[in-house]
Amino acid sequence: MSSVLIVRPSSLGDIVHALPVVHDIRQHRAGMTVDWVAEEAFVELVALNRDVRAVIPVSLRRWRHSALSRATWREAAVFRRRLKEQRYDVVLDLQEQVKGALIAWLARGTVHGPDRASIREPAATLAYRRTHRIPPHQHLIDRCRELAGKALGYAPAGPPRFGLTVPRLGESPPAPFAVFVHSTSRDDKLWPEADWRSLIAHFTRAGMTVLLPSGNAVEAARSERLAQGVTGALVAARRSLPETASLLARADLVCGVDTGLVHLAAALGTPTIALFFATDPELAGVSRAGAHARDVGAANATPSPEEVIAAAGAIMRRAPG
Repeated sequence: MSSVLIVRPSSLGDIVHALPVVHDIRQHRAGMTVDWVAEEAFVELVALNRDVRAVIPVSLRRWRHSALSRATWREAAVFRRRLKEQRYDVVLDLQEQVKGALIAWLARGTVHGPDRASIREPAATLAYRRTHRIPPHQHLIDRCRELAGKALGYAPAGPPRFGLTVPRLGESPPAPFAVFVHSTSRDDKLWPEADWRSLIAHFTRAGMTVLLPSGNAVEAARSERLAQGVTGALVAARRSLPETASLLARADLVCGVDTGLVHLAAALGTPTIALFFATDPELAGVSRAGAHARDVGAANATPSPEEVIAAAGAIMRRAPG
């Protein structure tokens, strides 16, 4: 076999969890080329892995809001032609949803995916030529690695390696600095603002600059509230995804809720704390990335600021320098 197409268009955190598959393929199937289908917003993220030969952009999120427009149909036709330019030995659907399965079905190659007992959306298996049994209750990183191994005939081993190469972009804030990622698309994942202010006050008193993201208007407004009256707390300017990755890679600490940028920080090797209370860290926690990352809390168990501070201190003492 000489080529594989990975279908994992979204979301940011799930793409990060799928990236170790690329290293596994390089290790066990030297010479095999790897292409990837990703949503247009995440193309630059996948491109940070130099072992991915080509990233094929898709715009499902945007197209669904203008499904009847001529521009959408033209873009979809271009995507379909791009998808069919090459025949792949294996088309690997890591999305586990009908939308991913349809993309995989459009590609030229044998489509592999989880079987009906292993997948989130069983209807997706109708698009697969080969299915594989994957234990459902395990971390997404391990699910992706195991599925790829079964499709390509090898057994993944060792810690996950994400293979991200991040250039230095933009100016660094005053050191030492932390990035606190307090926002996410799900309201049930939001940590109380009073707890964030307590955490920010602790780290700024300790001499750290704390950066608060402003990726959209809602996040920027929340960052402004959290930073108000706190010397050393700064609202960061909006950045592109590569610029954000560069910032996270240089941070002395990243702390945040269960969201994509926090998983990206852990994949970059930055000391990272992830706060869990609405989701299960056993299935999506940052600690699977390595000893530099730690999950605090659990499903239906909201962590306190004191727990977060203790966890951050423990991993920062282990960090080089």
